[in-house]
Formats: sequence, C-alpha cells, structure tokens
Amino acid sequence: MTDESSLRSRRGARELIVKALYQWQLADHSESEIRSQFADKPEYGRIDQDYFKDLLGIILNKINFLDAAIGKHADREVKQLDAISRAVLLLSVAELSERRDIPKKVSINEAVELAKRYGPKDCFRFINAVLDRYSKEDHKP
Repeated sequence: MTDESSLRSRRGARELIVKALYQWQLADHSESEIRSQFADKPEYGRIDQDYFKDLLGIILNKINFLDAAIGKHADREVKQLDAISRAVLLLSVAELSERRDIPKKVSINEAVELAKRYGPKDCFRFINAVLDRYSKEDHKP
C-alpha cells in the first residue's frame, strides 16, 4: 500500500468512525452491532479496517474517560454538544491519547476537516480549540 492510499484508507476509517459514533449516540447499539452494520457498507472495503475496529473499540470502552477529557477542555458540558461534534472529539481525543504513532497535528487537522464536512457551521473552531488545549497535556490512559 502506498503512503497516499494508506492516508486515504485511514481518512476513510476516521470518517466511518464518526458516522458510527453518531449512530451509536442516537440508537445506542452495541459495539458488535455497530461493527457489523458498518462492515456491510461498500466503503468499508476501502478503509483501514484494523484502525476502524481498534479505535472504535477504544472509544466505546473508554467513553467515560474520553467524555471527562473533553469536558475538562470544553467551554460547555459534553451533553450539550451536538452528536457530530461529540463524535469528532471522541475520535480525536482517543487518537491523541491512545495512538502515539500519529502526530498530534495530523489528528487535529483531520478532526477539523471532519467537523467542516459533517458538523454544524463553525463547529470546527470549537473542536480545534478543545483539541489544541487537550494536546498540550501529557496523556497516560
């Protein structure tokens, strides 16, 4: 796999994770149900499936830790966030705290792009600010 196709497959995995977390927030499906539903999507074959499975599992298993981390750095309570903003923040905070192989700048930039694409108008500014504050701390899960 070339670097470019690897980047695209990782980007696609992030996008599907945001969609999966959105669905999880609305329907409260289990991790296995979410994985199964998204594995059936045509785009699943073009993403980094290991990354999708790994990060989705981390997020759903550490949801309290991640929500607390978001709440600490946000100017509002997590329960006041729209589902897309929360999904993007969960993904990115998990990536920043659990995936040391991914540069912080990449995680934040990817989050901002996802927020621009899927989130409410200007939510990318809020997400960027929260992740910037969070990324300045040392995170030991």
